[in-house]
Amino acid sequence: MPERYVLVRWPDGVAQRIYSPSTVVEDFFSAGQRMPVVEFVATSRQALTEASERVRQAYGFPCGNAARSLELVLARAQAQPSGDVLVEGIES
Repeated sequence: MPERYVLVRWPDGVAQRIYSPSTVVEDFFSAGQRMPVVEFVATSRQALTEASERVRQAYGFPCGNAARSLELVLARAQAQPSGDVLVEGIES
């Protein structure tokens, strides 16, 4: 499957590279997009769940790496002050 990485900058200034096993993340995120942390977490959950489901449909099992990506997003989000997450780009 064509994997993608969503490059984000959190409100505290820390950059994160989020793995997705599918291009479906391009339906949810775009370069320059800003969203509140809570919205970013919800959108990430939806995008990575859908990406993992595409792996399950293709190979018969969900993507463990997508689940780990979501765990990393959730952990990072808990440490954030108020503010927006900036999507800096998407790369393959």
